[in-house]
Amino acid sequence: MPENSTVTSWVKEMVELCQPDQVFWCDGSEEEKKTLERLAVEKGLLTPLNPSRWPGCFHHRSNPNDVARVEQCTYICTETEEEAGPTNNWMAPASAYRILKNLARGGMKGRTLYVIPYLMGPPGSPLSRVGVELTDSLYVVLNMRIMTRMGAIAWEELGDRSDFNRGLHCLLDVDPARRYICHFPQDNTIISVGSGYGGNVLLGKKCLALRIASWLGRKEGWLAEHMLILGVESPEGERTFVAAAFPSACGKTNFAMMIPPDRFKGWKIWTVGDDIAWMQPGPDGRLYAINPENGYFGVAPGTNGKSNPNAMATIARDTIFTNTALTADGDVWWEGMDGPPPAECLDWKGERWTPASKEKAAHPNSRFTAPMRNNPMLASEVECASGVPISALIFGGRRATTLPLVCEAFNWVHGVYLGATMGSETTAAATGAVGQVRRDPMAMLPFCGYNMGGYFRHWLNLRKRMKFPPRIFQVNWFRKGAEGEYLWPGFGENMRVLRWIIDRCHGRVGANETPLGWSPRPQDFDLEGMTGFGPAELERVQNINIEEWRREVISQDELFMRIYSFLPKEMIFQRELLVARL
Repeated sequence: MPENSTVTSWVKEMVELCQPDQVFWCDGSEEEKKTLERLAVEKGLLTPLNPSRWPGCFHHRSNPNDVARVEQCTYICTETEEEAGPTNNWMAPASAYRILKNLARGGMKGRTLYVIPYLMGPPGSPLSRVGVELTDSLYVVLNMRIMTRMGAIAWEELGDRSDFNRGLHCLLDVDPARRYICHFPQDNTIISVGSGYGGNVLLGKKCLALRIASWLGRKEGWLAEHMLILGVESPEGERTFVAAAFPSACGKTNFAMMIPPDRFKGWKIWTVGDDIAWMQPGPDGRLYAINPENGYFGVAPGTNGKSNPNAMATIARDTIFTNTALTADGDVWWEGMDGPPPAECLDWKGERWTPASKEKAAHPNSRFTAPMRNNPMLASEVECASGVPISALIFGGRRATTLPLVCEAFNWVHGVYLGATMGSETTAAATGAVGQVRRDPMAMLPFCGYNMGGYFRHWLNLRKRMKFPPRIFQVNWFRKGAEGEYLWPGFGENMRVLRWIIDRCHGRVGANETPLGWSPRPQDFDLEGMTGFGPAELERVQNINIEEWRREVISQDELFMRIYSFLPKEMIFQRELLVARL
């Protein structure tokens, strides 16, 4: 228990509200981990996996009505609706507190309240933040232990300060009708009730690290972004760091852990982070980034030895698998995993499954929670308090048409426009229809904790504080041909795109000017060793269809009209410039 009186008085208040049978203060120790894992197994919350195949790993099933983020139940609770903006669900703080406290009152009777102190970011970093989550879910405790720096390290960082994030999570009966994920940025508070799914209840992740942190970042002059951070090391030892934004389930973890193909012998990709970046201008005029997390909460389906060998190595021990299939001999399986499917297993709902079954064995949004320390290519700079210098920012989405493989923005303002108009086909990571194109600016639409128009303005204003801003690029690995085939092989071959981006940052290669931005010329793009892919195929995947782009520009109004009264005029000017170039 900490000596911080603000923490203890707040915990006491929440205990009186929720009325748990007992209170457990987590210390983050290995002994505690083993004790809680045994308890979770006894309660049927976790199933131990075969220790010879998956040492230290467990399987978990969530309620079938609770398998993804629920944006329709997620609220930003600010004093005025304008502060939250038209792209967020808004609720007045007084009303939200009243509803949530009524739901939480007595909600932990017969249960244990766990106090989770956690640190987001490296110790001593000016960007790092402390949170305290109160939960009645053992699953949450064990996942937060992986995803954050949990325990005494958080109390040491906080000291006697009162500026910690207050987080309350109550499972209740996991009824969708009583499910709320509410953020109070002006109070640095999060309350989540009625859900057990990671994105809704691991409050250090999307809730604090993006929605609350984006609000703090605007106030304090930094960025909290839905971005991976990776380092590219050349055979000569030159290290270049980039940050990239992709909507969930669009290959972000694969890109962050990419292994270069044989053609790039001597090149290395080092992972700093796979999901979230906190960035601020440094004293030298460059942009610096830290990864606030301590683990990976990745999508399992499609992860295999070809798509992401580093991820497979990372999840090989001390990992929690959620909503994957489970075999009788303690193995897990998901669609797209290495090897043939099992002859028989239990699917993500716990029902018998065979290859002849019509339903998928693993939920499309099934997950793994793994410690970042397991990553064989974890960057040594991950604990650097000042962060790593970012040379390039990359925006990408899942688009079958229209967007080329890669282009570079003309300047910072144009790059912000590229990020602001990002469109991506929806995936299983969020509830709702799959495959529809929706605007997802900077991959932050579900995660920005304030008015999106103000968010664009914050990006534009940040340029004034950087003498050497990162170059900005847009990529699309998912473009298809007329027969539905992918035009780009993706996976490790994405290193070729990354190589061109790095070379552009260092001024080593040229480019063609196009209506969309700077595009690689065949002589600037490394095609050596690619079977069946040459200059003609590069031109095809880079092709700009003017008619498609006219429709694209019109469809961008879908978002811009929603926030028109808050939209920075620079975005309107950039749209007009694009129309003129087309």
